[in-house]
Amino acid sequence: MSRYTLGLDYGSDSVRALLVDIATGEELASHLVNYPRWAQGLYCDPSKDQFRQHPQDYIDSLVEVVNGLWSQVPAGTADKVVGMSFDTTGSTPVAINSQGTPLALTEEFAENPNAMFILWKDHTSIKEANEITAAATNNDVNYLSHMGGIYSSEWYWAKALHIFRVDSSVKAATYSWVEHCDWMTALMCGTTHPEVLKLGRCATGHKQMWNEQWGGFPPNSFFSNIDPLLDGVVDTLNATTEPSDQVAGNLTAEWAEKLGLPQGIVIGYGAFDCHMGAVAANVRPGVLTKVMGTSTCDITVTSIEQLGDTCVKGICGQVDGSVIPGMVGLEAGQSAFGDLYAWFKNLVLWPTRQLTNLSDAEQALVNKLEDSILVDLSKAAAALPVTSNDVTALDWVNGRRTPDADQSVAMALTGLKMGTDAPKFFKALVEATAFGARAITERFRSEGVPIESVVVIGGISKKSDYVMQTCADVWNCPIDVLESEQSCALGAAIMAAVAAGEHATVADAQKVMASSVCHQYLPNPERVAVYDELYANYQALASYVNGDKA
Repeated sequence: MSRYTLGLDYGSDSVRALLVDIATGEELASHLVNYPRWAQGLYCDPSKDQFRQHPQDYIDSLVEVVNGLWSQVPAGTADKVVGMSFDTTGSTPVAINSQGTPLALTEEFAENPNAMFILWKDHTSIKEANEITAAATNNDVNYLSHMGGIYSSEWYWAKALHIFRVDSSVKAATYSWVEHCDWMTALMCGTTHPEVLKLGRCATGHKQMWNEQWGGFPPNSFFSNIDPLLDGVVDTLNATTEPSDQVAGNLTAEWAEKLGLPQGIVIGYGAFDCHMGAVAANVRPGVLTKVMGTSTCDITVTSIEQLGDTCVKGICGQVDGSVIPGMVGLEAGQSAFGDLYAWFKNLVLWPTRQLTNLSDAEQALVNKLEDSILVDLSKAAAALPVTSNDVTALDWVNGRRTPDADQSVAMALTGLKMGTDAPKFFKALVEATAFGARAITERFRSEGVPIESVVVIGGISKKSDYVMQTCADVWNCPIDVLESEQSCALGAAIMAAVAAGEHATVADAQKVMASSVCHQYLPNPERVAVYDELYANYQALASYVNGDKA
């Protein structure tokens, strides 16, 4: 009898559900649901870098997205599901009370953004991140040594401290904080109470400063010395963490009924979306898996023996077992990729969005322009020559994630002339995102982590030949594009299959369930040398913006 697993992928805008045959890897059905409150722009203030999501969005969307699968498959299919796992964006933590309930799910805090999940792209805690970095750097033990040496405003502890400082009511009601991927898992298992809450290796290692070297998390004194507001929080966390191929628990009767699934099926430990995507991409040493969406997340793995005592500088962490059990997972990424293109689209379409009282024909024309503008710009940009005198831009419109996290930096351009039209401007932005990605691979290589080829996942990899070819030329290496449209959810389904005992190891599961490659981009030798010159311009501009004018 066929058996299936379910992967749930919580992205920035929506949740995706994927049903996979564990014996063949066939993707039987998928469904997507947008978060309703997020779609309305509620609880967010981009001018303040504030991006919050209501936990009720996650709950409502989960019920809708899973039940949406069952209309696509034969009756009885749900009865053959043996396991499910979650991946989410991160770091996306929320404050919980002593019962393990996110504060925004209580009446008192139902409309308070500070009581909601703080999305990865929320950069309100830059000051707190800098304080954490300084404290770790000056400590006898540098608790950031395996996290690139710099703490980010995108991460757990900085966000918790910032909320405590700006909202005393939330501070008074908070018992602990939990990451989105760990909370979803616990919700399904009925283990959200802090006394029984279990944590996965991925989020704890990459964002919460957990490491086996110091026996779990840093001591309470480290955090309370930064600010007494953090006193006691770390002691609420379970220091025993597990990789995603292990069983976190079993589906409760309540959630089995809501989702139309068998009670008691296995729930695997959750992880971040990019890490699960790398699993679906057959990540291995020497290959960088890049999830390309609004931002990017870059994942590679290496053996403990190969990495040795190296602590790679300026990345988002290196954690044993965060991707593949028994291997060190390394994470990096860019704070804006597709977001940069979306920003430019919004910029140039500003006049059309001020129009009112349009006729149906006029509105149809505006809609057509909205839908086609990036495609048209890409075609025009692709036809342009590439020279060393072209406009050069930085990709830091949303700060810099890696290398060397700094969310206070901003985008900059050089070389603008009266002849710089929209396609030339867009070309510079696309090249900027490719240059930012190249800086990451060069950092890995300089620290002794080989990167020989790249596998890409995400919408951009399927939507834009121009962007992908530019990346191949700038990176000067082959780029494989995965076939699966839902690679992160597929990775979660693979891990669920191992947790359920249907495959003995992750490698065994990948042999039959991982995605194939649908397309490959190869660098154009004629452009590689020119892009080397433009990349040097990018580096010079980056140094200037960073304040290094020497």
